[in-house]
Amino acid sequence: MTNLALIEELKTLVDAGKVLTDADSLDAYGKDWTKHFAPAPLAIVFPKSPEQVQAIVRWANQHKVALVPSGGRTGLSAGAVAANGEVVVSFDNMNQILAFNEMDRTVVCQPGVATQQLQEFAQDKGLYYPVDFASAGSSQIGGNIGTNAGGIKVIRYGMTRNWVAGMKVVTGKGDVLELNKDLIKNATGYDLRQLFIGAEGTLGFVVEATMRLDRAPKNLTALVLGAPDFDSIMPVLHAFQNSLDLTAFEFFSDKALAKVLARGDVPAPFETDCPFYALIEFEAVNDEVAEQALNTFEHCVEQGWVLDGVMSQSEQQLENLWKLREYISETIAHWTPYKNDISVTVGQVPAFLRDIDEIVAKNYPDFEVVWFGHIGDGNLHLNILKPDNLSKDEFFAQCATVNQWVFETVQQYNGSISAEHGVGMTKRDYLHYSRSAEEVAYMQAIKAVFDPNGIMNPGKIFPV
Repeated sequence: MTNLALIEELKTLVDAGKVLTDADSLDAYGKDWTKHFAPAPLAIVFPKSPEQVQAIVRWANQHKVALVPSGGRTGLSAGAVAANGEVVVSFDNMNQILAFNEMDRTVVCQPGVATQQLQEFAQDKGLYYPVDFASAGSSQIGGNIGTNAGGIKVIRYGMTRNWVAGMKVVTGKGDVLELNKDLIKNATGYDLRQLFIGAEGTLGFVVEATMRLDRAPKNLTALVLGAPDFDSIMPVLHAFQNSLDLTAFEFFSDKALAKVLARGDVPAPFETDCPFYALIEFEAVNDEVAEQALNTFEHCVEQGWVLDGVMSQSEQQLENLWKLREYISETIAHWTPYKNDISVTVGQVPAFLRDIDEIVAKNYPDFEVVWFGHIGDGNLHLNILKPDNLSKDEFFAQCATVNQWVFETVQQYNGSISAEHGVGMTKRDYLHYSRSAEEVAYMQAIKAVFDPNGIMNPGKIFPV
């Protein structure tokens, strides 16, 4: 069957006007935030129901057409890129909150519900959805589940998988499964729900998800502290964890801060220039907690771990302090950064960062390097900025040559080559640094069960 005939048949499975093939749509929906691969999808389809998704998957199996899921397209691993004539299945039209259970504090969402949409819904109910990151306004719940999204609150609340009570999926075979049925306790064999979390759409598509909510935090307060060196950051973390229940502990370098301040959107936290900064958030539920935070800050200053700092006194100041961290990715996007999203156990972070920094300094002496990350959970973001005199392809090629040494170091520390961005296409050739050959073989065998024809997001996680 010709491509034109395939597209005409696809149109019969969804509502009128819900299959797009114009060049602008193919470009927009065929890519995510990565810039490594040129989008080249066959078509974009917009289902509005689980039944339509099931029909699309069965059609794809019949004609051996590959499918790529598309949410907010904010991914950073090319997990939602369609570069080889696939049909992109966009969940933009499946964006409704379907039900709320006040007793269980759960919300049934379609996969196209934006993260911020769920956060605001929870807030309206006096509750809280804690998975949060800079792209919350455009990222979608289905994509968050597909990558097991983390973000800035993991130290307190964990990853997306901690908040998925149940889900309805369409497998790669076209079957509909209801997984876990929203139960807290369910000891009836394999928890297939967990297989789909982090699977990047390679096993099937999430068409409904029941998300748990939490109580709303009280009087969130942040400190931004400047440290004389990175080795001082970890004692600061230890000191604050021993005295407070933290909701976040982030770090960023002076180069990251300089890029944000240069835009002029937010003021500097204080006058002292420091090589590294920590952002600490906690609930100041009473004056005693706030006093304890100040005492811990003073202790860190006395120990020489902190040079200067500031604590938010209002919601506006809290928001401005968070902008120093959350605006980094958006700000450095101008330089087409080469990103590595790596993690080790928290206690190994200082030695690990020194080893990686040495590799980077040796091999990228002329490149600007920006560090930031979720230091409280061992997740570091290494960003290498593209010089103006290099093309994108030349720059990425130079960066890729050093990946071997970076990932060999990750392997030595028993770390992960992708802490929260997923594997996609950008990290698939490096999977063996974090997973043994036996593990990869079992993962591929699982995929073959759910997707025997290999139509579900092929080329992601594993090479085709």
